[in-house]
Amino acid sequence: MEKHTKSLQRTMTSRHIMMMALGGSIGAGLFKGSSAAIDTAGPAVVLAYLIGGIILLFIMQGLAEMAVQNSGARTFRDLVQSVLGVFPAYFLDWVYWKMWVLNIAAEAVVAAIFLQYWFSETPIWVLALLVSVAVTVVNLLSVKIFAETEYWLALIKISVIVIFILAGILLLFASFGHHVAPSFSNLTGQGGFFPNGSTGLITAMLVVIYSYGGTEIIGVTLAETKNPEKVVPKAVRSTLTRIIAFYIFPFFIIVGLIPWDKVNGVNESPFVMVFQLIGIPGADHVMNAVILLAIISSMNSGLYGSSRVLYTQAVDGRVPKIFAQLSSKKVPVYSILMCTASLYAGVLISIFAGSQTFNYLMGSLGYTVLFIWLIIAFAHLKSRKGTEKLSGYYVKWFPYTTWVAIIALLAILVGIIMTTSLIITGVTLGIYLLISLTYVIRRDTLSSVQRIGA
Repeated sequence: MEKHTKSLQRTMTSRHIMMMALGGSIGAGLFKGSSAAIDTAGPAVVLAYLIGGIILLFIMQGLAEMAVQNSGARTFRDLVQSVLGVFPAYFLDWVYWKMWVLNIAAEAVVAAIFLQYWFSETPIWVLALLVSVAVTVVNLLSVKIFAETEYWLALIKISVIVIFILAGILLLFASFGHHVAPSFSNLTGQGGFFPNGSTGLITAMLVVIYSYGGTEIIGVTLAETKNPEKVVPKAVRSTLTRIIAFYIFPFFIIVGLIPWDKVNGVNESPFVMVFQLIGIPGADHVMNAVILLAIISSMNSGLYGSSRVLYTQAVDGRVPKIFAQLSSKKVPVYSILMCTASLYAGVLISIFAGSQTFNYLMGSLGYTVLFIWLIIAFAHLKSRKGTEKLSGYYVKWFPYTTWVAIIALLAILVGIIMTTSLIITGVTLGIYLLISLTYVIRRDTLSSVQRIGA
């Protein structure tokens, strides 16, 4: 091992971070959480994901602008701290870290559930352990190997989603053999487009926000990206169009081919259900394999993001310096190992909670993504104060887009609080209070660290 000297290696390119953002956001939220969103909102789930995609676009534009204007930033904590101060940056760092370590633990169990499709006799905890070890090994290799692995994992699942979309459009509008094209009938049948009213749409937004969470990982790659002032805006633009397309089109196809009320109470993904209902031989196995790759890809991105947050905390003296030590491949090995502890905690939880582990954690994770986006939006809003005309990439419709995002997120927050289980809300609030309490206890130390860093 060698100690941190200057910075991490800048070995990631535009294609790497674009695919990493896709890998982080197209995972269990799409393939596993989709059934919950459809059951809640019905066909209006398409509208819910469109609204979420627009909000995501405005948030990520602001993040890209701040990254361009602050080329020395290593993660989005540096971007936030320079404009909002120590506490918001501290809170952002730890809720982001909490989001990913809980998410990768939940997704290890979800990956095991989909592996049981083929290995039904093997306990979930054994399969979750195997997946966890594989993801750990990939992250301990060099950043370039990690990025290439994530690139190809994301490319495979995206390619299959494109095939799913093309096949789905054909099945929606073309009748052949025993298949009768439903066209738009399922969008208005079974209670209409809004079968559960506006309440269903609002409640589904928690799953939507959770599903899109992970895209902001672009803001964690700044220290390891070549020419971030050019690469980040390009990656944001290309990633957002793909994310919106890969959510809205598949959901449109699912609720078009399957009556929304038939999704309720099933364990498999609606993506698998589509091919089961229309009887394409072997397609359910193909989709199950793609879903498994998607979840492992998301875990891969999550372990990367959480370990880099912990690494920068250690570099700045906020946590023990051992987490800032790098391997010969310039990988923060101790930070990675610390974050993988949550994977193995998830394995232990799965012994008792089994397949319900993911459902228990998804609500809290949705809240966390929402607060992360709010902090980024407020930071972007304040970053423009007192500045002259910006050069390079900047948000042309500022501050309107940022205010639209903030107002929409606050409205969604109120709606989610009113419609979400009190247990999920209470546990999440408890975690946030604990993070805030640790800041109060360590406030003097953190302020002195900031002055030294400055």
